[in-house]
Amino acid sequence: MMATQSVKVKNEESQNAITGAASGIGEKVSSTIRDSREFLHDVRVEMKQVTWPSRDDVVSTTGIVIATVFFFGVFLAAVDWLVQRGVTYIFKVFGV
Repeated sequence: MMATQSVKVKNEESQNAITGAASGIGEKVSSTIRDSREFLHDVRVEMKQVTWPSRDDVVSTTGIVIATVFFFGVFLAAVDWLVQRGVTYIFKVFGV
């Protein structure tokens, strides 16, 4: 008789723990949705305050970026070529 009672008590305790955890999940989900909505609202408000560049600004800065990348690409290729020639010369001099 005692064993049966202890099993019933354990089952009741585990059911209460499960339903207690399940009720907390609904609250967490609703708070997550509420927080997400608030975040998106704040993003919308902040995006309205942004000063966006004009098309001319974007085109000119894009041109500068492309020219700078091209310049440094050529510069680094030349440096690489010179270092390669230098190392080859040094190996040739020392017979390596």
